Amino acid sequence: MTSTANTSQKRIVIFASGSGTNAENIIRYFQENKKAEVKAVFSNKRSAKVLKRAYDLEVQALHFDRVAFYDTNEVLNVLKDMDPDLIVLAGFLWVFPKKILKEFPDKVINIHPALLPKYGGKGMYGMNVHQAVFNSKDAETGISIHYVNERYDEGKTIFQTSTPISPQDTAEEIAHKIHKLEYQHFPKVIEQLLFPSRND
Repeated sequence: MTSTANTSQKRIVIFASGSGTNAENIIRYFQENKKAEVKAVFSNKRSAKVLKRAYDLEVQALHFDRVAFYDTNEVLNVLKDMDPDLIVLAGFLWVFPKKILKEFPDKVINIHPALLPKYGGKGMYGMNVHQAVFNSKDAETGISIHYVNERYDEGKTIFQTSTPISPQDTAEEIAHKIHKLEYQHFPKVIEQLLFPSRND
């Protein structure tokens, strides 16, 4: 097999803590259009399903602990070697350390399953968010894609879109609506960040 590496191809690294459905969706999106490549998936949970999803899609799957992430430069050095154009947090639950953010300014983004600044902050992830939206009887919810800083969900917003909630919707049904928005929009926003001159 001859190498046909595209030197202009953009490089993406994903961080995730859980099942990894968004990570898989992003990987598949760029495997199909070839404009960028997910080089690796990092997880802080050894048992996270996202690592198997990455492995099954032939993407490097890496596990790390708090020491490697916060106390040493182990994760930072691996990232520097990979030289990603974008670091994507897709259900990643730890605050990103300042040293990585400083090394990759405006290159770390996150998706949040609500319309920030509503329902953000520590502990507000997954079903915790959807249950809070349900309890508040909001008429709509949505997703927020934002740059990452040293505080949960407080970075500059890049993209938001909403979906209506009916009075009959359960928290699980709200979650389903949010997942549809995530799958539809997250890869496209990533692509637009990597290729800002594109108009479609």
